[in-house]
Amino acid sequence: MSIAESAVEPAQQSSLLFNRELSLLAFNGRVLDQSLDQSTPLLERLHFLCISSTNLDEFFEIRKARLQEQVASGSVDAGPDNRNPQELLRQISDYAHRLVNEQYRILNDVLIPALERDNIRFLRRTEWGPEATEWVKHHFENELLPMLTPMGLDPAHPFPRILNKSLNFLITLQGNDAFGRHGGIAIVQAPRALPRVIRLPKECASGPHAFVFLTSIIHAHVNDLFPGMDVTGCYQFRVTRNSELFVDEEEVQDLLRALEGELASRRYGDSVRLEVADNCPSDMTGYLLRQFGLEPQDLYQVNGPVNLNRLMAVAEMVDRPDLKYPSFTPRIPRRLTRAKNMFDAIRQDDILLHHPFDSFAPVIDFVRQAAADPRVLAIRQTLYRTGPESALVDALVTAARGGKEVTVVIELRARFDEEANIGLATVLQEAGAHVVYGVVGYKTHAKMILVVRRERGRLRHYVHLGTGNYHDRTARLYTDFGLLTCADAVGDDVDKLFRQLTGLGRVPKLSTLLQSPFVLHLELLHRIGREAELARKGLPARIVAKLNALTEPRIIQALYDASSAGVRIDLIVRGICCLRPGLPGVSERIRVYSVVGRFLEHTRVYWFLNAGRGPVGNAAAADTEIAPASGEVLCASADWMDRNFFRRVEVAFPVENQKLHERVVREALNYYLRDNTHTWELGADGSYRRLSPGDSEPWSAQTQLIQELCESR
Repeated sequence: MSIAESAVEPAQQSSLLFNRELSLLAFNGRVLDQSLDQSTPLLERLHFLCISSTNLDEFFEIRKARLQEQVASGSVDAGPDNRNPQELLRQISDYAHRLVNEQYRILNDVLIPALERDNIRFLRRTEWGPEATEWVKHHFENELLPMLTPMGLDPAHPFPRILNKSLNFLITLQGNDAFGRHGGIAIVQAPRALPRVIRLPKECASGPHAFVFLTSIIHAHVNDLFPGMDVTGCYQFRVTRNSELFVDEEEVQDLLRALEGELASRRYGDSVRLEVADNCPSDMTGYLLRQFGLEPQDLYQVNGPVNLNRLMAVAEMVDRPDLKYPSFTPRIPRRLTRAKNMFDAIRQDDILLHHPFDSFAPVIDFVRQAAADPRVLAIRQTLYRTGPESALVDALVTAARGGKEVTVVIELRARFDEEANIGLATVLQEAGAHVVYGVVGYKTHAKMILVVRRERGRLRHYVHLGTGNYHDRTARLYTDFGLLTCADAVGDDVDKLFRQLTGLGRVPKLSTLLQSPFVLHLELLHRIGREAELARKGLPARIVAKLNALTEPRIIQALYDASSAGVRIDLIVRGICCLRPGLPGVSERIRVYSVVGRFLEHTRVYWFLNAGRGPVGNAAAADTEIAPASGEVLCASADWMDRNFFRRVEVAFPVENQKLHERVVREALNYYLRDNTHTWELGADGSYRRLSPGDSEPWSAQTQLIQELCESR
């Protein structure tokens, strides 16, 4: 049994809910399992290992740090799953240690040997030949030595401040230095600018792709940093810190300036984890734990580089298409290639984009053409995550400089993108755009673009609504939907929402969209309850939803009630799921699946059978699909979590065009319910079981969508 298949918790008998944090760790186990999948190209398997490391970093920086703060404040309050913070920290430590051990086992025993068989080698110091040894020496002296500052520790040189997640070395020394100081301990910090993996030139390597770790080079030449002294030990380490930013929005006068002041503190927040080389002796690990104020359960001793996610660079340095996913060209809808411009195409009918299978380019073209079109008077857009070099931002800047009214709602508090978003806000303001930061106390997470265009004596609204961020890079890696429309009702609703975000006033009455934090939660409860009532009357009733996370207790209870009433419920939940399926009398009609594959599943789609149209509920596993033309379908920016319902501005939008409705049901729901190669099913005990085709034909939703939307055009 792999770590991904073992229950992170098993659920407490008295609880109807799984724990949020442990469920998130379990998702990371499923990501790590991809690195063992023989059907996945080898360099992509290495990539999944790195992703699991990055995910775990963020878990410690945010989730574990928050729990640690609760314990420090003396909190003993139990969560919805009846666990108190102290008990939860112990369970997190147990699973995280097993997960980290598995990461390094896979790296050392599985991936490195497999890469070596394909002539991609990571050379240990014992494997360096004379040419490689000479090259490494030259590289150290010319590229590394000028960047390294050894710091001996004594009363005049206290233990230095260690940057969050930086690579460092603890050095033990013997002998006397030039001032007569005797031995002791030193710290060497490796600047982040230094690559952690270095390619050896072909002439001094045994193959076309030979690499050495930065840590190996520093180990080999650490004596050069302390001339005349004996180095008795050299141990790499890394500390992870609390990376939450605290800004009292009720008190600050300028959110941007307040966040700028907080960003520096993220680098030196409270310590939450210590990673150390596995050969570091106990007296030295104890010394480091004391320096960082950590306990023994916070120590992770690893057999390899302490920062696995920096191995992502290897795939970029190795030109081996045969060891990567096959490339494909995202589709551009035919109507867009034939139309004179985006506005003519949208007026013909609504356009649905399913990324990454459909190109993100039409979204960029939509804003670019709006910026250049003399009939366009105004452009309004929300930005949550967009990347430091964004074609969309460039288009907005062009529009503002061209005299159009440009209003951008930037969410400065998008975690880990705060600095980039502050930079974007500055660029847009300098161009003359109106920049606002949403509503105090609520993150603006909705994905909306509104273009106001004068046509035949009237103003028409053109709209883009999405489930994902306006980020051209992640649009190639995440699955998301985007809808382009000029329907009057939708345009009026989006116009009202932008006025609400930029101005003051009461909650606007919307005719088509559902908005958090005001009505989305209530409307979903209503729809779930409606399906339950239909089932009690003996009518067909069914719910299918595709989400990133499901944690909100009242939604979960409503789903339990619907299941008890006879509603069949299928939930495709990529990551965190606190709902406990398969409990007799409670959730026996609920099935929960998680799909982990080439692309990060990011679409949020809610489907309700609605008044009995479609197949009758409690069917066998082979009959999981739903009639594409049936029911009510909503796409949304929101997961079913407390924060999305009550602390964020979110938008859910109906897909009412019949052809597009059928596409959403088929591509986002039916294909994934049919998937038997990348799907995991959640059990009542908290374990996930990976589905297997068995005697059936293998089916991958993502592969099918590539073939159908990209390769077959």
